[in-house]
Amino acid sequence: MLSQGGECAVCRVPMDGAHPAPSSPVVDHDHTTGKFRGLLCGHCNKALGLFKDNTDTLLRAVKYLERNKAETY
Repeated sequence: MLSQGGECAVCRVPMDGAHPAPSSPVVDHDHTTGKFRGLLCGHCNKALGLFKDNTDTLLRAVKYLERNKAETY
């Protein structure tokens, strides 16, 4: 966690114990290889799990959000 500056590797929320439970560190790993990837907050860990670690789906979600960003204001 020190190499991540004490923050979630995805959203960068501090995981120092002074924040709510969702920011408590979760050990993230590749479910295929078992390889450790980093420490995440609970929200980011759950989000990656819901997207089943599928980068194509995540990129489509990013494009969707970018495409609709201007329309929400």
